[in-house]
Amino acid sequence: MAGQTVRTVLGDIDPGDLGVCDAHDHLFLRSPRLPGEELDDTAAARSELDSLAQAGGRAMVQWTPWGMGRRLSVLPALSRDSGVHLIAATGLHQAKHYEGDRFACDVDELAELFVRELTRSPVRAGLIKVAGAFHHLDEHARRTMAAAATAHHATGAPIGVHLEGGTAALETLQLLCADHGVPAHRVILGHLLRYPDPAVHRRVAEAGAYLAFDGPSRAHHAGDHRLMECVAALAGAGHADRVLIGGDTVVASARSTADGPGMRHLLGGIAPRVALEIGSDVARAIFVENPARAFAAHWRDPARQSPGMPLTPAEAG
Repeated sequence: MAGQTVRTVLGDIDPGDLGVCDAHDHLFLRSPRLPGEELDDTAAARSELDSLAQAGGRAMVQWTPWGMGRRLSVLPALSRDSGVHLIAATGLHQAKHYEGDRFACDVDELAELFVRELTRSPVRAGLIKVAGAFHHLDEHARRTMAAAATAHHATGAPIGVHLEGGTAALETLQLLCADHGVPAHRVILGHLLRYPDPAVHRRVAEAGAYLAFDGPSRAHHAGDHRLMECVAALAGAGHADRVLIGGDTVVASARSTADGPGMRHLLGGIAPRVALEIGSDVARAIFVENPARAFAAHWRDPARQSPGMPLTPAEAG
C-alpha cells in the first residue's frame, strides 16, 4: 500500500493508522422511505461513536451518500471529540430515497459532483456509494454506477455498492469492472448477508472484490449464525482477505441508545465470535487489515473543476 492513504473527514491518513474499523455504518441518514426513523441527532451520533470507541473501535465508514442528510459539517468535530476516524461518502442511492427529481443530470454531471466531493469539498468524502435494484440493475443504477466509475478513474476512490437484498452482485461486477474498467479490488459490495449464497460469495471473492457483511442481528435478515457460516466458508476457501463487516445502523430505533444493538454490538458481540469460531487471524483481517486496504487509494485530483451541480447547504449536510 505504498503511497496510498485513507481519506477521512479530518484529512488523509496512513492505512496502518486506521485501526479497528466498522466498515459500513451511518451516523446521519434521512429518507422518505423511513419516516420518523431519521438519524439526525448529533448527541445520539456521538454516543454511538463513544460506544464504538469504548469497545475498541478506531474507525467508522459512513455510507450515507449525497442528499440524504449526511451532516458533513459536523463530522470533523465528532471525529476529533470521539477519537474515531470517520470516512464519509459521496454518490447516490436508489431514486426512491429522494423526493422529486433532484438529480435530473447526465452521467458526466454526476461524475463531476462525485469528484468535487472527493477532492475539493471542505469536508472530503473518501468513498463513492451507489446502489442497485432488487435482482437487477435498473436505469438509475446503471447511470449512477457509470458516473461512479468515471469518478473512480479520475480520483482513485473506492466504490461501495448497496445491493438491494444482497442481490445482483455478479451483474454489478460485470457493469463496473468489465464494462467500465474499474478494478475489482476497488469495489465493495454491501449487504451480502441478506443473500447468503456461498456460491455467489465465492465468485465475488475470486473476482477480487470486497464483500461487506453488514447489519448483523436484524430480526428480518439472516441471523448472526448465518454471518459466521458465510465468513467461515470464505475463510476456508482462502478468501478471508476479501471480507468486511459493519453495523449498518440506518434507523434511530436500532441505536444502542434505543432498542439496539447499535455499533457496540459489532465489536462486543460479532468480533469475539469471529475470533473464537473462525480464528483470531481472520478477525484481525476483517476488522483491521482488510479495511485498511479497501478504503485506501492513490488519490488523484483532476485539475478541471466544472460548475456541474452546486451543493446547497441542505444537500451538503
